[in-house]
Amino acid sequence: MQIVPLGPGFAAELRGVTLTQVATDDAVYAAVRAAFEEHSVLVFRDQEVADDGQLAFSRRFGQPEVTKVGSQGTGSHFVILTTIGPDGKVTPPDSRLALRNKANQLWHTDSSFKRVPALTSVLSARIIPARGGETEFVSTRLAFERLDPALQKKLANSFAWHDYAHSRGQIAADLASPEERAALPSVCWRMVWKNPVNGRSALYLASHAYTKSLKA
Repeated sequence: MQIVPLGPGFAAELRGVTLTQVATDDAVYAAVRAAFEEHSVLVFRDQEVADDGQLAFSRRFGQPEVTKVGSQGTGSHFVILTTIGPDGKVTPPDSRLALRNKANQLWHTDSSFKRVPALTSVLSARIIPARGGETEFVSTRLAFERLDPALQKKLANSFAWHDYAHSRGQIAADLASPEERAALPSVCWRMVWKNPVNGRSALYLASHAYTKSLKA
């Protein structure tokens, strides 16, 4: 397996390994998991990905989530992200689907609004445009390490609330449905998490995050 660094201090492409090998070979998984802990974002190019194969790969990293109410793929282990409506055409910009996609473009940490947050997200591109449509990543681990030590200490003792409806409200007030609000109440997390494998700390931030004012 060849590890090719991609980003400025994080992210890498893995060559000479397939998703099937990761799912079925303990030694391959161990090497990939070590690369994940080191680089945070891994890219596997030119893979043949079907639902069963992606799910087998995902299960190597833990129990997959069940997709929340209100999303395409509800009740399965897949969230379907698309710009195509039921009529087979790209949805207009004022449609609910387009607004949800716009909310997904806010900088966020996946599943931080859940009582059991995600270790990682496994993304596969099934249909892609000829240009554009890139998924962007940022390292909050590097961001934390580059902060002033006094600010690091302050944030390490700070907390923030995470709420799905809060992030959706930045796009449209009623974008989160009543069913989603009921199923996903606010949760509170530390603003700095330490990786138990390598001891490196990272900011835990998201467009879902906000603070509450407490009064005596």
